[in-house]
Amino acid sequence: MAPYEVTSPGGSVEYNNEESGAVWMQRMAETFDKLVWLNPVQEKYWDYTPSITMLKDLTEDKMFPLTLGGLEKGMALLSR
Repeated sequence: MAPYEVTSPGGSVEYNNEESGAVWMQRMAETFDKLVWLNPVQEKYWDYTPSITMLKDLTEDKMFPLTLGGLEKGMALLSR
């Protein structure tokens, strides 16, 4: 996901969304009691990608790598 997809209306790949990705993420966080984000990018690169940092903040640091270990940690958080 590119930073403009998170911050800009119309920033999605469809270009016709009137709200930014951040608005959608906030809406999800308000709708569901628990939320995790599974990130397919290797964790060692997370600090070098602005959009990942933005999503990490939007999910209140509930981001996990898309690995078996990350799935286990994410599911443990969701099942509390």
